[in-house]
Amino acid sequence: MAFVAAQEVPTSSSMAVAHGPAGVRRARHLMREQLDESGIPDSVVDDAVLILSELLSNACRHGRPLGRSDIGDGDIRAAWEVDGGGRLTIEVTDGGGPTRPTPATPSVTAHGGRGLNIITALAQDWGVRDGASGEVTVWVIVTQGHRHEDFATRVDVPGLNFADAFDELG
Repeated sequence: MAFVAAQEVPTSSSMAVAHGPAGVRRARHLMREQLDESGIPDSVVDDAVLILSELLSNACRHGRPLGRSDIGDGDIRAAWEVDGGGRLTIEVTDGGGPTRPTPATPSVTAHGGRGLNIITALAQDWGVRDGASGEVTVWVIVTQGHRHEDFATRVDVPGLNFADAFDELG
């Protein structure tokens, strides 16, 4: 007689992320693992991991860490939750910065400035929430089948693992 223990897969997660590339990588891996175990469709997981990476990278680049910002001590907070209807909400909170998160219009040769435009194309909705102590939270809602018409079509390439491409970026 065999006993099978059911493992409960979390429908939400919250974590402190180190203010830098190593923390971003760790958060991406944890999100992918948890969403895969939850049975979320691969296309939603891929979009969610890309969105999380963009939000955390922006928080590291433009925001202060939470905690003692006077000495640069602290983390960024990342959270995600899947509701009963299958909607995935992703949130990244930092200590605020000199500017508000808004989509940019970068030049063709610019090395950055496209992240929030990518998020806009992939997400059902997104926005910014200010905390009383100066914290800034950017939230994004992702659902299956929701992409803006002007965004590139998903192409599956045999032997190409989407997650591996991010790891090379840091």
